[in-house]
Amino acid sequence: MPSTARRIPRSAQAVSGAAAVMLLVTSCGGESDGELEVLNIDFATYNPLSLIILEHGWLEEELEDLGTEVTWVQSHGSNQANENLRAGNLHVGSAAGSAALLNRSVGADVHTFYVESQPEWAALVAQPDSEVQGPEDLEGATVAATLATDPFFFLAQTLDEAGLTLDDVEVQSLQHADGRQALENGDVDAWMGLDPIMGDAELAGAELVHRDVDFNTYSTVNATADFLEDYPEVAQTVTDVYEQARQWAEENPEETAEILAEHAGIDLEVAELVLDERVNFDISPVPGDDLHESLEPVGPFFVENGDVDTEEKVDEALEELFWTEYAEQAEPTDAEGSEDAAHEADIAEDEDDS
Repeated sequence: MPSTARRIPRSAQAVSGAAAVMLLVTSCGGESDGELEVLNIDFATYNPLSLIILEHGWLEEELEDLGTEVTWVQSHGSNQANENLRAGNLHVGSAAGSAALLNRSVGADVHTFYVESQPEWAALVAQPDSEVQGPEDLEGATVAATLATDPFFFLAQTLDEAGLTLDDVEVQSLQHADGRQALENGDVDAWMGLDPIMGDAELAGAELVHRDVDFNTYSTVNATADFLEDYPEVAQTVTDVYEQARQWAEENPEETAEILAEHAGIDLEVAELVLDERVNFDISPVPGDDLHESLEPVGPFFVENGDVDTEEKVDEALEELFWTEYAEQAEPTDAEGSEDAAHEADIAEDEDDS
């Protein structure tokens, strides 16, 4: 086990630079006469409802009357979604609650307007023969983690609970899939996993050596303030389509697993494990007390890690983060969609497969 420990500062800035250039669309432009010509919205394997919407074409159908087209962009992690929201490349992006709070804490004018699910999507993962078999073994260890995401903040809380700090480990900053590869190659002692990649690794033999549902924040959908303020009809439609997807997912668990498996490139068994055991869609979509409570413990780590100057800034960001109007008014749409919707969708070229 490596003995050298180093600190990884400013996780909010340590995101994939390639994500900022992955869009070939105009930078959240296309506004004409007060109408939004193109909605730039992400999809992510850690946001199953986004995959359902993409697969069925419901959003394109519902926005047609508003004259708004849809461009889809894949987010490989909350950090990429946050970067694209900050850069103006996305109107709507998927992120863990902790990552959304960090994004606003560092100055991004974004808000959480919808809660997608309550997942237990992060855990400490190691190989069966690893010296790391629990939090108490992390001192001096090399750990792969995607900075500015729930797994990273899970690591910070796990270390704190074990009487350690981020200074006591060597963090390898890798996107989620690369972290798994590093673990399997023996390049790191442990990996802060994220589903569904983590579920795939688990069934392949990796062990979840530390789990704590309370260290996972909610799966949220976020948007720029300009979008939420200037295009209320589009924002409400996005929210309503998400509600249709939530209802559909609860009524069609087998088909939901098939969609996740296809988009994530995993076996159906893995998708079923993740959705059946570690994702809860039966929650209120309105950002409120439960989300607020889950975010309160992570704020101090923003300051400890050098991302934010003071806890007062984090507290202010938390009080301003939620935009509840659209979720409070949400009613599921009844879009019919089409079988070929995913193939016909306008999906921006992905120049970063990490």
